[in-house]
Amino acid sequence: MALRIDACAAQHQGDRKEQQDRVAILPHPRRKGLALAVVADGMGGHTGGALAAEQVVHTARHNLEQFMPAEESAHSLLENALREAHTMIKASRFMNEKDPHSTAVVLLLQPGRMTWVHCGDSRLYLFRGRQLRVRTVDHSYVEHLLALGRITPAQAETHPNRNVLLTSLGGQEEPRFDFGETDDLQPGDVFLLCSDGLWAYFDEQELADVLGQYSARQACEQLIELARQRAGGSGDNLSLAVIKLIDRPA
Repeated sequence: MALRIDACAAQHQGDRKEQQDRVAILPHPRRKGLALAVVADGMGGHTGGALAAEQVVHTARHNLEQFMPAEESAHSLLENALREAHTMIKASRFMNEKDPHSTAVVLLLQPGRMTWVHCGDSRLYLFRGRQLRVRTVDHSYVEHLLALGRITPAQAETHPNRNVLLTSLGGQEEPRFDFGETDDLQPGDVFLLCSDGLWAYFDEQELADVLGQYSARQACEQLIELARQRAGGSGDNLSLAVIKLIDRPA
């Protein structure tokens, strides 16, 4: 079965003074059908968060350029990229006297296989048609409470500590990474990578409906427009990458 990819990356500054998110879809410079999608949400005061998020994209690009599938696993590529970003973000503290951090979600596209990793609360969703197949679990205090059964999903949506992270890139402690992978790919599968500035305004069914109805670019436009409407003038930076798998006739 031959598949083609419809992809788009987009972002909006929201109502913040600075864009501290970074998003990119990076094709491998020499290998057809190999690419990385990256969303990073920077934190750490003026310019600090933007530099941290930029470092995530930079190290992802560098590791992709050096990636040789016959000699290195997808898991190793993703882990090495985030560990290097973490090290470089920590080192930048001594140069700019700021407290930079970043979340990250990264998806490696290979023929017949998708592999991903995330750290923090930037998310990956996988939809098949209108059905949710995968959603990464945020490394956040609220998700921790949910896992323990101390709060309900409804309470999580309005919890005062919903933005408190348990791990991120650039912190004093070693970051936590969670990985996922699938080789069960079909036409109609849609991958969404996004920062919390986007997913905070949607439930999963709404995301599925928009992604299923529109092209990748149109879906990005629709989701940004809806998020901006719902933010009511107090919206965060938001970033997203959409990768849709479409049947290609032989």
